[in-house]
Amino acid sequence: MNGQLLQAYEDGCETFEGLRDAAVAHVTRLIAGAGLNIHHVTGRVKKRASLEDKLRRKPGRYGSLADVTDLVAVRVITYFESDVSVVSRLLEEHHEIDWENSIDKSKMHDPDRFGYMGVHYVVQVTPDSPDLSGFAGLKFEVQIRSILQHAWAEIEHDLGYKNREAIPREVQRRFYRLAGLLEMADEEFMTLHRLSQQYAATLPTRVEDAPDAVFIDAPSMKHLLGVAPVRDLDQQVAGALNVLLLTDWPDPERPQRLASLLHYVGVHSVGALQKELQRHEDEVVRFASLLLPRLREAWTPAGGARPGTSVVHYALLRACANPLLDPHEIVSMLDLRGVLSGDQLVAAVREAYAQVMADGSARVG
Repeated sequence: MNGQLLQAYEDGCETFEGLRDAAVAHVTRLIAGAGLNIHHVTGRVKKRASLEDKLRRKPGRYGSLADVTDLVAVRVITYFESDVSVVSRLLEEHHEIDWENSIDKSKMHDPDRFGYMGVHYVVQVTPDSPDLSGFAGLKFEVQIRSILQHAWAEIEHDLGYKNREAIPREVQRRFYRLAGLLEMADEEFMTLHRLSQQYAATLPTRVEDAPDAVFIDAPSMKHLLGVAPVRDLDQQVAGALNVLLLTDWPDPERPQRLASLLHYVGVHSVGALQKELQRHEDEVVRFASLLLPRLREAWTPAGGARPGTSVVHYALLRACANPLLDPHEIVSMLDLRGVLSGDQLVAAVREAYAQVMADGSARVG
């Protein structure tokens, strides 16, 4: 019997590989369509040696190859434990689940919680299965774990402990402690995620009502890039250069870099930044209009001025005016090196600053 099953496996390998690729693409689209951010989705076809070992360990259990429900498997690794249930619901809503062979291992543990596993679903492909109808009649397994559950499962597998009885008593207590720590870490990460979302959601109101009480950080900086006075001053800089302001510039790390930059020059609250930009508005625009033409190699490939350009030029003005601050540090924080050397960039900054100061003195005189 095993020989027949292995031959059927060999004959169907190409189909299994096609199902794997289609299932990974489908699950990825399903998750993306729900707006869920996860770590990754992968797939695999069970290797012949692994199938042979499984048939040998469980003689008589499999009457046909269709009884082996994990020949094709998709693994979904989420960032947070709460997202495991979200992905589970997506699969339940869009597919016929083989409940007899599916299992939520997180609900099977004793109170002392040995082990730390996720959810295993077996999906039955039907003619109505989205993106998969060409594989109707086949099944594939979907394993859903948080990234910490995945870490536990991989390490546990590497140690070779399949169940509680397999663990030497001398190390059992440490296993229980570690499982508890990982569970607590998962919960804390979910709490951090929720608090971060709540913080971002309340920023517009807090910035409007009490800007001096709002700390400069990546979320607040991301918000400020889209509102006055930063957005208005950015537009003025772009206008002075006769270029577009790239409002949709794809740089998720830019708010974080700008926040670090502002802390370096001594600006720590949203209120302080607003006042500083309003106070130095003319200088910032003049400085940018003098500096950026000197550094065309560094910014023209982007096709315009990036969001936060006014903040960058304000910080450079502060660095030039304060002997305790180093423009090289700003160049490093903004990751501007590459096209030009750090020394070339700083030299251009100092030349533009000297001209701004000279122009200011001339107007006063």
